[in-house]
Amino acid sequence: MMMHPLLQKPPTSARSTPLLPPKTGSSTILMSSPASFLHNILPARAHTKQHLSKKYNRIRASSGEVKAATTTGYTAGLDQNNNNNNTAVTVKAVVTVQETAANLLSTLSLTAPLDTLTDFAGKTFLLELVSAQLDPKTGLEKETIKGYAHKVNQKETIVTYESVLTIPPGFGDIGAVQVENEHHKEAYIKSIELTGFPDGTSVNVPCNSWTHSKYENKQKRIFFTNKCYIPSETPSGIKRLREEELQLLRGNGEGERKASERIYDYDTYNDLGDPDSKDELARPVLGGKEHPYPRRCRTGRPRTKKDPLSEERSSSVYVPRDEAFAELKQLTFSAKTLKSVLHALLPQLEITLVDPELGFPYFTAIDSLFNEGVTLPKPKSSGFFQSFIPRLVKAISDGQDDLLLFETPEILDRDKFSWFKDEEFSRQTLAGLNPYSIELVTEWPLKSKLDPEIYGPAESLITTELVEREIRGCMTVDEALKRKKLFILDYHDLLMPYVNKVREVEGTTLYGSRTLFFLTENGTLRPIAIELTRPPIDDKPQWKEVFTPTWDATGCWLWRLAKAHVCAHDAGYHQLVIHWLRTHCCTEPYIIAANRQLSAMHPIYRLLHPHFRYTMEINALARESLINAGGVIETCFSPAKYSMELSSAAYDQLWRFDMEALPADLIRRGMAVEDPTAEHGVKLTIEDYPFANDGLILWDAIKEWVGDYVNHYYPDPTLVESDNELQAWWTEVRTKGHADKKDEPWWPVLKTPKDLIHILTTIIWVTAGHHAAVNFGQYMYAGYFPNRPTIARSNMPTEDANEDRFKIFLKKPEAALLRCFPSQIQATKVMAVLDVLSNHSPDEEYIGETVESSWAENPVIKAAFERFNGNLKKLEGIIDERNTNMELKNRVGAGVVPYELLKPFSESGVTGKGVPNSISI
Repeated sequence: MMMHPLLQKPPTSARSTPLLPPKTGSSTILMSSPASFLHNILPARAHTKQHLSKKYNRIRASSGEVKAATTTGYTAGLDQNNNNNNTAVTVKAVVTVQETAANLLSTLSLTAPLDTLTDFAGKTFLLELVSAQLDPKTGLEKETIKGYAHKVNQKETIVTYESVLTIPPGFGDIGAVQVENEHHKEAYIKSIELTGFPDGTSVNVPCNSWTHSKYENKQKRIFFTNKCYIPSETPSGIKRLREEELQLLRGNGEGERKASERIYDYDTYNDLGDPDSKDELARPVLGGKEHPYPRRCRTGRPRTKKDPLSEERSSSVYVPRDEAFAELKQLTFSAKTLKSVLHALLPQLEITLVDPELGFPYFTAIDSLFNEGVTLPKPKSSGFFQSFIPRLVKAISDGQDDLLLFETPEILDRDKFSWFKDEEFSRQTLAGLNPYSIELVTEWPLKSKLDPEIYGPAESLITTELVEREIRGCMTVDEALKRKKLFILDYHDLLMPYVNKVREVEGTTLYGSRTLFFLTENGTLRPIAIELTRPPIDDKPQWKEVFTPTWDATGCWLWRLAKAHVCAHDAGYHQLVIHWLRTHCCTEPYIIAANRQLSAMHPIYRLLHPHFRYTMEINALARESLINAGGVIETCFSPAKYSMELSSAAYDQLWRFDMEALPADLIRRGMAVEDPTAEHGVKLTIEDYPFANDGLILWDAIKEWVGDYVNHYYPDPTLVESDNELQAWWTEVRTKGHADKKDEPWWPVLKTPKDLIHILTTIIWVTAGHHAAVNFGQYMYAGYFPNRPTIARSNMPTEDANEDRFKIFLKKPEAALLRCFPSQIQATKVMAVLDVLSNHSPDEEYIGETVESSWAENPVIKAAFERFNGNLKKLEGIIDERNTNMELKNRVGAGVVPYELLKPFSESGVTGKGVPNSISI
């Protein structure tokens, strides 16, 4: 009988012969003897040689048993004709590994020669096949089938390893594979596939996970096959492993987490401040009675010396190992680019633009950012910026400096003066970057709910007479209310408590604001009044004033200044509440709870997992450099050092899970009413509302897909309530992840498949549709910052009748507007960050694009996914058609940017379209 090449003993001849069979796609390493091999690869240190020689001999000796077993299996496998319980079956296991930057660097480490020896002995991974059934005789778990996997091929960054394993008669179905990594470095295993079964089928084991070295952690990794099981249907042979894996992921809540760990636990946002560095960088803890907030992942870092409630800052922030994407090639485009901007480009900008208060002297200076750029000192590492942010930074021909040159945003490219126009200001409330704040006016007169003893008179100065004058007497206010013609952006009560605090921060100001709109006969909105309010301060009473579009020069410039303030309010609210809080921040508890309570083989875990990818990593990066004390948000947005505290107030006052569903959100704001006869179950108050028009189609497509999926796995409604993992997940989301709202009566109950479908559809909508709508248009709409200034730096010239300030305004109103806008350093910082945040990475995973292996394995689920994919392709066509319909004036028109933010698919780059599965940037 011909012996399998892998099992042949190394020849003793002096002639060089491969120890292992040639590896296709990679170079073959030849060796004449262990001694000469060691001499070639090791430093000339005798003790190291001796140590490795002993290790090599141990490897050869210890591998004999496994090789002998493999020989038997191989021989038996030759005689296989069918798959039955009376004969052994020989199968091949193929382990696919993603090579990483860290793996390449580890070849230079002291342990690299040891790992090379391990590879040569064919012992890179120890695999153990686990039977899905218990032994019927003993009632115990069956003995696992063990075998080592050796490297056989490498194509670019994909490395494959193989093992031949013999499955004895009566072993039953394979339920899981346990893996021990014999290297000293971790490995990213993508999948394990078992082939060679007599009936031609294969067993697929999706991994997509980091596997630690056995020298760091003796615990073997557990990977389940791609078959999904709710807890009550778990095969008996893997029940223990199912629970053990969850226990490992929960940890014990103690100690500081290490980067290699996979533990998920909760903590408050107690790491945003840095009091040990500077007193002014101290920040309150978010999470708890005083400042309610969602929870983030626990890191266990030591507490600060000056504030025992706060956690120390660190150069990197722990996230469970499988949530981190920083070292995976092709998966790091957005993350590496953002890190490059935050840690390298922004410091260079601060060196170049020395004066933090320096504004733009004229509008042409703003335009120069797109045609002349900003010259930067060249970093120490030549070509650094061109490697990571080539879209932003170009090399200057003399090679001495780099040039920060921004791409022209689409809004500026289509219409240079669009930002100046009232119609575009209004249109963007329905089809811009923040379509979530506009709401129907349902109560009149407008009145604050804040304490008048503290904040001054509650009544608004936007009176009935003023409104009727502005709408040219075409109807009364009562009639306008009945016909649903009045809409509002209302940032009055949320911002007022922070106005006086923010004004103490140098270089910024704040008002409470209301902006009133009138719905015209052609379905567009027209702004009719802006009210800015400052509460009493020192010995001054409350100040408030209403500004309206006028036909005189002074009134026109005051109106433009008032719009700039409102845009700054909207930009801050969008970034802190609509974007960060409602998507990034509120999603993290869903992820933590899912990993702690839902097994990887749970069908609901596998449904949600694509929508959770990389969110925790990007959130950690935000805490590190964006939302932290002194970070980009605090230094460049109106609420300044109170930014995150304001997002806590919004969470406390406004956030409800049951209102995160798109239809519920629209109804809550008066932008829709329930209507069972309408296409999506709701009738829009403004028919041409691009965000809602496209969003409702996407919502329905997600709901149908989730419904098909849930109904397949829960055919009996009682299975939902009896699913202990599912119930534990939802309970933990409410009581731990959103602990400050755990007693609210509005939390959905989870008793039936219908309940589950609604909960899951809401979560997937938030991670996909909601996030895409408010993220990927950031550079398109805010890249030209006069359209969406992030901060207002000066008060209105009419406040407190300051005669000198008013004279300066009258003399040169354009200069007053430029002084109100962000400074040069603020504007360029934000533009650079928004450019990256708006960017789709080359390997972006879009909703409904790629079928997961566990879905493909099930014909019913695969068919449902194909319907989902088809519905999304239909949505693409519908959006294209709508963007050519001249009747839809809120999305089509001269110089108007077409609304494509909810188009499901996109090419890479800043495209203003594409709905990724998850919040990955």
